[in-house]
Amino acid sequence: MTTYHERVWPAKWIPWALLLVIPASLLVLLPVSWIAGVGTGVILYVACLALWFAAAGTLELRDGMLSAGRATIDVGFLGEAHALYAEDAFAARGRDLDPRAWLMIRGGVKDVVRVPVTDEDDPTPYWLLSTRSAHELAAAINDARRPAASFESE
Repeated sequence: MTTYHERVWPAKWIPWALLLVIPASLLVLLPVSWIAGVGTGVILYVACLALWFAAAGTLELRDGMLSAGRATIDVGFLGEAHALYAEDAFAARGRDLDPRAWLMIRGGVKDVVRVPVTDEDDPTPYWLLSTRSAHELAAAINDARRPAASFESE
């Protein structure tokens, strides 16, 4: 069975930028206490880093089920997946976005995969998924949609 797994991290520069929290807290709290400034900075850094870890989404395709974050759908209810890059991905996340679409978008991840939902009972027209491997994810979904080739014995 086709298997795909990806942990989609938000912008990878964020943990480095968060290091600025420590000197900023020192700057604000230094008149009160040096220890309070460092302690507060470290606590804020760890809390922000935990939020960054929590914001990472998981894409997984296993046993005919596509999972993106907390949502799961059977690949039998999906149309052909399309990888979108650069301007097309930008438009898909912006002006071409249907408000009924299910999104797993992560900041700093430029490419997306658009997967139509073919289930008539589902009001969601498509899933739009941020990924760092758009071609591989789209190919894995499309492969999982195709029934296994059956060989007849002669």
